[in-house]
Amino acid sequence: MLDLGLSKMALIGAVALIVIGPEKLPRVARTVGTLLGKAQRYVADVKAEVNRSMDLEELKKMKDTVESAARDVEQSVQTATVDFEKDWAQTTAGLSSTEPTGWEPPLPEYKHPGKNWRLKRGAVPQWYKSRAGVRTKALSGAARVARYRPKRLN
Repeated sequence: MLDLGLSKMALIGAVALIVIGPEKLPRVARTVGTLLGKAQRYVADVKAEVNRSMDLEELKKMKDTVESAARDVEQSVQTATVDFEKDWAQTTAGLSSTEPTGWEPPLPEYKHPGKNWRLKRGAVPQWYKSRAGVRTKALSGAARVARYRPKRLN
């Protein structure tokens, strides 16, 4: 691109100051800066679009390879299934379902569940109730009044 050093920038500034004048120079400099910023954004957008298109091409290639691998796996599974079915048919060809085999699966032994139905099981453990300060015994209204009545001062 352009090889602009400090001396060349100073020369361009001096010429612009003489040609444009000191009154209009700040406005022109702002306009030039705005245009340069727009140009840089445009170049960055073009670069991003090119990168996106390259990534899209790579993703398409990857998709094609994954699809071909999936097709290969599907074909191998189908051939293995066909081979298994042939082997199964050959193996079970001599067996008939009308003849008793003499083998029956064993019945599972009865196992007692181990519950004690006499034992009361609460949802919240007693130790938790005592730690949290949960009231476990009910007080009657008269007992509650007697317990929490303020003491008389004589």
